[in-house]
Amino acid sequence: MIIIDLTQYRCPLPLVKVKLALKQLAIGECIRVVLSDRGSRQDVPRYLKKAGFCHAVVEDSDTILSITVTK
Repeated sequence: MIIIDLTQYRCPLPLVKVKLALKQLAIGECIRVVLSDRGSRQDVPRYLKKAGFCHAVVEDSDTILSITVTK
């Protein structure tokens, strides 16, 4: 599984990077996205749900959100 650590980036860059990573995945492949920016922690899951991606929250703490996404 590919892990994309986006904790150093602020909104909207994490969402852009997630979209680009998902375009490169083959159907059935998974990635794990790690976010820390407050806006991105809301925007990325919202986008994944709206776009119909299968995703699950792996970790949700005060500072980190980790999501597994399957294309």
